[in-house]
Amino acid sequence: MSTLKQLGALWAQLPSYVQSTVFTLVLTVVLILSVAYLTLWERKVIGWMQVRIGPNRVRLFGLLPGWGQPFADVIKLLIKEIVIPARANKILFRLAPLITLVPAFAAWAVVPIAPHYAIANIDAGLLYVLSLTSMGVYGVILAGWSSNSKYAFLGAMRSAAQMVAYEIAMGFALVGVLMVAGSLNLGTIVARQHGGALSWNWSWLLPLLVVYFISGVAETNRAPFDVAEGESEIVAGFHVEYSGMAFALFFLAEYANMILIAGLTAVFFFGGWLSPLDGYPAWLGGASVLALPGTHWLVFKIFVLLFLFLWFRATFPRYRYDQIMRLGWKVLIPITLVWIAVECLLSWYHVGPWKAL
Repeated sequence: MSTLKQLGALWAQLPSYVQSTVFTLVLTVVLILSVAYLTLWERKVIGWMQVRIGPNRVRLFGLLPGWGQPFADVIKLLIKEIVIPARANKILFRLAPLITLVPAFAAWAVVPIAPHYAIANIDAGLLYVLSLTSMGVYGVILAGWSSNSKYAFLGAMRSAAQMVAYEIAMGFALVGVLMVAGSLNLGTIVARQHGGALSWNWSWLLPLLVVYFISGVAETNRAPFDVAEGESEIVAGFHVEYSGMAFALFFLAEYANMILIAGLTAVFFFGGWLSPLDGYPAWLGGASVLALPGTHWLVFKIFVLLFLFLWFRATFPRYRYDQIMRLGWKVLIPITLVWIAVECLLSWYHVGPWKAL
């Protein structure tokens, strides 16, 4: 116990920039491992739903069957040749995968991963997240255009149009969250949801939650919105000319963005690191250890939301492109606008989250 106290005292003496650097490295490693094992979890979950076994051959440390599959996939992609088309724009061709992947990791800098803690606790965190999540469309456009291929460029245009449409719906949904919290700071948005599961934003912003999560699925090009990979129409989309580890970066960016969307959904609508029993009476368990806030609650909520991503892929057939665009422009965006108007009325009459104002 004394050793832990000494380590704690030593940690407290370190400069803030050293502490932030350590937290950043730890969070990055955790995210990379999470992305790797999300690919395995997806294959296992879909296997269970389709009454299959899934990956079970590559063992980790000789004990856990299938747990070494992500590392085997990485090694396979690392040793494959990266082919760059002769007439491609070499710089942009190499840069596009990074533009797609890096924002998915950088956005976690402002996400409150523990009670009242974020690596960068900035007041404009919501704007920071919106700006980074909108960067993905540039990676898609550059990947398709720099390949100098009509198939890749067609896939890039389709994906970009889809991402822009659903980016607008996501932005309007977050306007509703901003109206409830009264702050752009993500930590403040979580703290304002204090009071248990029924006090979280989902209870008053349910339509915006549905719009945000559907838009997140479309934004990450996941099924049933994966028209970027409509093989029967456009081969493999904007990354058709990529191979080896360059293709793997696009592949990993998709899963990194899934984790990010799940994390942001948990923060904006499900109380982040708050417990569902927070603020409840003792006879309902409000005085128990389960009522304490912590990172474990955020991880659990992300886990549940990620399962929905995998469930959708195993359940729904791919939508047609016109259906996807119609849903984004004619359904989701009008819903957000109507509900923002409803929030204005609730705020004016001091109902719900605005009762104490």
